[in-house]
Amino acid sequence: MIIPKFVNTAFSDHLIGYALLDNVFRITEHNRNFIKFLNLHDNVREKQLVEIMPEAIGLEQILQEMLDNERSIFTLPQVNRFLKDQQIAYYNITFYTTSLTDTPVFVIIYDITEETRLKQQLTQQKYEIELLEGQSFLQGRTLPNSLLGNSEPIRKIRDMVQHVAQIPKATIFLNGESGTGKSLVARLIHNGNAISTRPFVEINCAAIPETLLEAELFGYEKGAFTNAFTSKPGLLEEADGGTLFLDEIGDLPLKLQVKLLSFIESRSFRRLGSTKELQVNIKLISASNRNIIEMIKKNEFREDLFYRLNVVNINLPPLRDTGQDIITIARNFIGMFNIDFKKNVQKLSANAEQKLLNYHWPGNVRELRNVIERAMIFASGSEITSQDIHLYHLSPNEENATIEKILNIPPEGIAFEEIERKLLDSALEMANGNQSKAARLLHLSRDAFRYRLEKYHVI
Repeated sequence: MIIPKFVNTAFSDHLIGYALLDNVFRITEHNRNFIKFLNLHDNVREKQLVEIMPEAIGLEQILQEMLDNERSIFTLPQVNRFLKDQQIAYYNITFYTTSLTDTPVFVIIYDITEETRLKQQLTQQKYEIELLEGQSFLQGRTLPNSLLGNSEPIRKIRDMVQHVAQIPKATIFLNGESGTGKSLVARLIHNGNAISTRPFVEINCAAIPETLLEAELFGYEKGAFTNAFTSKPGLLEEADGGTLFLDEIGDLPLKLQVKLLSFIESRSFRRLGSTKELQVNIKLISASNRNIIEMIKKNEFREDLFYRLNVVNINLPPLRDTGQDIITIARNFIGMFNIDFKKNVQKLSANAEQKLLNYHWPGNVRELRNVIERAMIFASGSEITSQDIHLYHLSPNEENATIEKILNIPPEGIAFEEIERKLLDSALEMANGNQSKAARLLHLSRDAFRYRLEKYHVI
């Protein structure tokens, strides 16, 4: 089989396998490395792609769009496989359209293991540097006191953190708007009064596909499903003796809610494909920015699970309800960015402080950090002024005015695709890149949202 000319790019040196698909996504031709990648030994011609490649399940709509010439390329990034030496290899699986009538789709597998490992090393190095800088900045301050502020809500949270941090098997539920610091509070509970050497395992239930989440949590045995070539411990085992933090618990599928409830009641579970009961000793913290009570009324969340998770409830206040704490936190960020940017900004001007206090902070502490970071980048003296403070979110009246402006079509007309693209960008920005949150902001399903991202090449 001759590889199409358009594939001969800089990535061609990493190409290991390829195949041609017909109009119903059956394999008509392939090379030997293609079946090696699938860990198969026989010829796979005339077989449906979904029969032999589990990653292709759910791609039927996308492949159909390629047949209909609605898209010319689609990539499944960073598909991993365990090698014989227990090392993990990473691959990109890319689908291209061809000009051939009988075989309109060409699938190629690229080996990106080395690039992925280099990226992971850089990320780890960056994390270690940030950790060292953070410990240096917090030196002399006990961890509970790193929850800044002196307002009544913050003092109450600080007191609760100090109490529950001493209980090794506590079950805690954190509730609050996005950006209020739920992850920080979870780490403070885990660490107690000092840096802990026990494991802290965090998982965002909204960021992992439903088909993978169960295996991530509970682990699996060799042979439990296609391509499970080795056994793998889950995050419950990884957190044994420490803390498991389930962020965005409201996005946990109902099927997994049942298994999680069973685990909480017995503190035991089974890996996928195993009959052996495993027990772990963990502190379980969960968090959500959604109204779980409303979800229970809509049968989107199990009531019995919520009561099991909600043994100790810590409600994190929105930043707008903490008064002068806004200034305290802003000054802390100035100190951090002085280190990062090698600057010597000493204070906020009176007008800048008032501007921060008057704002409604829909993005909470995360948004405040971004605002101060931008101000620090452009600050030229020892003081941040009100002109340095750029606030991004509109007031409710301004938002309504903007919507009216969008809905009023000008005489020269307007491109609907441009509006849709801007809505996708805005939703992702407000959700801090979390696709599930962004989809909810636009009242779309996660699949519909991702389809539009692909359609407009937003990511």
